[in-house]
Parts: sequence; structure tokens; C-alpha cells
Amino acid sequence: ACTGIENIDEAITLLEQNNWDLVAAINGVIPQENGILQSEYGVETLHGPAYGPASHSAAASSAPSSSSAFRHVVPSRQIVERQPRMLDFRVEYRDRNVDVVLEDSSSVGDIKHILENELQIPASKMLLKGWKTGDVDDSTVLKSLHLPKNNSLYVLTPDLPPPSSSHSGALQESLNQNFMLIVTHREVQREYNLNFSGSSTIQEVKRNVYDLTSIPVRHQVWEGWPSSATDDSMTLAVSGLTFPCHRLTVGRRSSPVQTREQSEEQCTDVHMVSDSDGDDFEDATEFGVDDGEMFGVASSALRKSPMMPENAENEGDALLQFTAEFSSRYGDCHPVYFIGSLEAAFQEAFYGKARDRKLLAIYLHHDESVLTNVFCSQMLCAESIVSYLSQNFITWAWDMTKEANRARFLTMCTRHFGSVVAQTIRTQKTDQFPLFLIIMGKRSSNEVLNVIQGNTTVDELMMRLMAAMEIFSAQQQEDIKDEDEREARENVKREQDEAYRISLEADRAKREAQEREMAEQFRLEQIRKEQEEEREAIRLSLEQSLPPEPKEESTESVSKLRIRTPSGEFFERRFLASSKLQVVFDFVASKGYPWEEYKLLGTFPRRDVTQLDPNKSLLEVKLYPQETLFLEAKE
Repeated sequence: ACTGIENIDEAITLLEQNNWDLVAAINGVIPQENGILQSEYGVETLHGPAYGPASHSAAASSAPSSSSAFRHVVPSRQIVERQPRMLDFRVEYRDRNVDVVLEDSSSVGDIKHILENELQIPASKMLLKGWKTGDVDDSTVLKSLHLPKNNSLYVLTPDLPPPSSSHSGALQESLNQNFMLIVTHREVQREYNLNFSGSSTIQEVKRNVYDLTSIPVRHQVWEGWPSSATDDSMTLAVSGLTFPCHRLTVGRRSSPVQTREQSEEQCTDVHMVSDSDGDDFEDATEFGVDDGEMFGVASSALRKSPMMPENAENEGDALLQFTAEFSSRYGDCHPVYFIGSLEAAFQEAFYGKARDRKLLAIYLHHDESVLTNVFCSQMLCAESIVSYLSQNFITWAWDMTKEANRARFLTMCTRHFGSVVAQTIRTQKTDQFPLFLIIMGKRSSNEVLNVIQGNTTVDELMMRLMAAMEIFSAQQQEDIKDEDEREARENVKREQDEAYRISLEADRAKREAQEREMAEQFRLEQIRKEQEEEREAIRLSLEQSLPPEPKEESTESVSKLRIRTPSGEFFERRFLASSKLQVVFDFVASKGYPWEEYKLLGTFPRRDVTQLDPNKSLLEVKLYPQETLFLEAKE
């Protein structure tokens, strides 16, 4: 009433700019002398007429040339002079934040002088950015900008070199920084302040803007991206955006099918008829009004191209065209259609884990039905229906307008649902389309829970979808229970199989260890036998090579040796005094005591005979005429 603003978006934007301070927002729009001030009684007083229905009309009629119903009237009470308003600024420069508090009577230059002392940067080198009203100069008074109490600004210094650092370090720092993107929606003249990390991609920004503006990425037209930002997969850190804040503008690409005004008119008509009975739409043509013209769009424009190509070889390509054409006709708020064959839709809906299964909704479109445009725009595009379908259903679509596509679907229907369902769809008249089939997958077959015709309402459609979900949920709980029990049995079986496998591995390892041990014992026994046989052969050879033992009555000098073994036994033999010491060694070896393993020791004096020269005679080594020797194993 005070400002004459009737656009809700504009009003909300003004309130956001003034931190939702109603008084500041009104003072920022209407002339200051006509604003709302604090009276001496602490009461907010409007300098103008009292706004009842009569006074409002009188004011409007008295000032036809004004864009507002407001008219200045001399106040009847004395108003206290307005106190200066304090403004808070947080100014960001590279990795620093500076807080500045000023009266609104100060200028932009005063802020720069304060920053000059804090940042040690000349004021002439500063570019102070982040103003809601665009760029300002140093002489601009803050009061004239109608700023909220709390404000965020940032400083750019393009004439000063950036701090030196390695390229990789700078890139990593940029990836960790947060960029503020001020995105202006061109059609509604609204700004969005969006914070993104440097590691976010341009594609992620466009998708977020889609959530805010409902402009699909493919229909977005942008201004303000740097020339280096050529790829949507590029991160903001390397795209060349101005840090920490960058301004962008987005709009909707003009559509050849309908203008924005037509789209808004269509949307308005949809809401107006949302509570009407579905049967009323069957009689629309009786009044000479085509179903396409009911929404402000000519039927020829809506049907500029078919929903689906005739005789399409690939069902996925056909569904892509169907989705694109559906969006161009009825807007982007519609069910998410599964792109692929009907078999693939079955696989997605029915053959996953029981907890992940969904119902399958098949939408059968027909352009020649008078109910089609109403059903699509009012039912399928209703937010409640779209949300419920996306959460609980896999939605697949097909166009039944062309006879070839109709016959192809009936063939698929017969193969998957049987001839009864196919015959039911075959007998449906054109004016009964579009149809909505609700399919539930079972263990052995697929069951059609419901066939919803086009002459329905949003509430009835939602109730039938919810009823199908109740049936499906009960079946799903049984399937989940069976699946859990089956998985539990399979887990027990897997554990038993694993335990059996481990036991077999242990038995095999034990058996192999025993076999290796037996093989090693056998090998060692063979070696021992070979060594014994070799030793026995050497002993026999030495025994045979010994000279005969001289007789006692021999005329030659004879030496009699008595040798004690380690076991305490003695053996004696006579040798010629002229025999070499080697003959004694051979004799001892022939008894099983090779001189490589045993020492032959004399008694008085104690000496190691094996250390003597074996080529000397017994006489020379003083083993004559007799001697007692001891055998001792070498260490």
C-alpha cells in the first residue's frame, strides 16, 4: 500500500537487500521525506493518509500520473529528527577480512581511507566491489545506496602484482578457496548469491542455478563467463573467474514453440482448472475450443512435431525424442521417463534387490485424444504427482498416435503381460487415452495392478497410485523377508563351505608336510647307506692292501702295537719296524677308524701320532719295539 509494489519477487528482493528490515526497505523505495521514522512516542508513523479502502481509492484517483498510491501529507505531529544509521561492512582482500563500521552519511571514499590504513594499500589502487546497486565512485554517499545494516565487500588490486608462489601451490590454494557467484536471473531481475568451492565445476554451478530458476541447463543462456571457461567440466579455480566475487547473468533460451508469456498463461490456466472434474474436459470441443487452445497455445504449435518417430528402430532413441518433445510442450516439471527398452525398464524396476525394487508406471500417450493436453499439463506435471512417481516408480512412456507404434507396443504388451491385457488396451477408444498402466513384478510374471484413463483428477490419480503402492509395499515386505532368509541360508552355507575348504587345506598341508618329512628321511637314509657302503668298501680295500703280519719268530725287527678304541676295546698287531707309519693308519682305518675322523695318541710322552709324517718308519717315529696308542675322535 505504501510503495505501490505488487510484484512479490521484487518485494522479497528489496527485503533481502535490507536484511528483512521492513522500515529500511520502505525508506529505500519511497522518497525519504515520505518515509517511516521513529516518532517521539516510539511509534512508527507513516507521513501520509490512513490507508483504508476508501482513502486508498481517493489517493489513487487524486494522483493518476503517479506510479504509487502514496501521497505526501503534512504531518499532524512533530517528528523527532532521525538519528544517524550505523552500517557494518566486512571487506575481504585475498586472505584477510577487515571489519568497518560507519554512519550512513559517510561516503565510499571514507571506507577506502580506513582500508588504506589497515591493508597498507593506496586508496587509488583499490577497486571496492560487491555493491548491490553495481559499481559506485568514491563520492557516493552510503545513505543513497539504501544498504542493509550488514554488508559484504571485497577489494581488487589489478595494478598490484599478486604474492609470489609456485604454480602448483597457487592452484591448490585456488581449489580450496570459496568463490561467491552473484547470478542475476534476467527474466525476473533477481540476484542469487551462491558460494562454491574452487574445486566445483561449471556444470555443478549450472545445475544449482537450474534448481533456483527452473531453467534446464540446456536452455540456459549465460553472460559473464571468462573466455577461458570453454568446458563445463572445468573447475572454477582454473576457469578465470574473478576472486572472491564474480557476476554472471542467466536467462532462458527462447523456444520456437511458445513464448514466456504464453508459458505463464498456460501455467495460470492449469492452476485454475486443477479442481475441476475430469469429465468436463471431454466436452471441451463442443464449445469450439481445442484442448491446446485452452492453455493459450495454438494446437498447431503444440503438435509441431510428433512425440515419437514412426517405426523407430531403437526404443531408447524414441524415448529421447519423446522426453524432449514432452518438455517443449508441457514444461520441465514432468516425470523422469526411463530411457531404454521396455525390457530394460523391467530389469531396472523388478530385478534388483527386494529393497530397491519399484513399481513400473507405463504412460501411453495419444495426440488425437481431447484429454491428452489436460492430463499431461494438469496431472502428470503436477508437482505432487511428479514427486511421488520419482520416489516410488520407474516411469516408461510410449506414443500410441501412429499405427505402427501402436502395433509395436501391443506386441510388446502381449509378450510381457499376456493377450488379455493387450486386448484390453486394443479396445480402448482414442478419447479414452492417455492411459496410465501400473505394473508390479512378481516371481513368475508381471501383474497389471491398475489401468488409469485420462478422464481423472489429480486427487484421484494420487489415490490410485497410493493404493497401488500399498499393494506393492505388502508384497515387497514379503520379498524382503524371503530374500533376507535366503541370504542368511546362503551365508551359513558359504561359511560352512569356507570352513570345509580351510579344513581341506589344513589336511592337505599336513599331508604334504608328512610326505616331505618322509621323503627327507628316506633321502638321508639313502645318503647314510651310501656313505656306509662307501666306508665299508674303503675299509675292505685298506684291509686287503695291508702287508701280512710278521710272525713272532721273525728275524727282522718287529714292533708290537696295542691300540685302544674310544669304546674301551683293544686290538693288537705286529708290524715290521721298517714299515711306514701309513701302514698303521691303514690298519686302524680298516678297523673302522679312518684317520680323517680319529686321532691316534701316544702315551709317554703324550703326542698326536696322526700329526707325524706318515712316510717315516715306525722305528724313526719311536714306535718300536712296542707301544700302546689311544684312538680319540676329532672335534
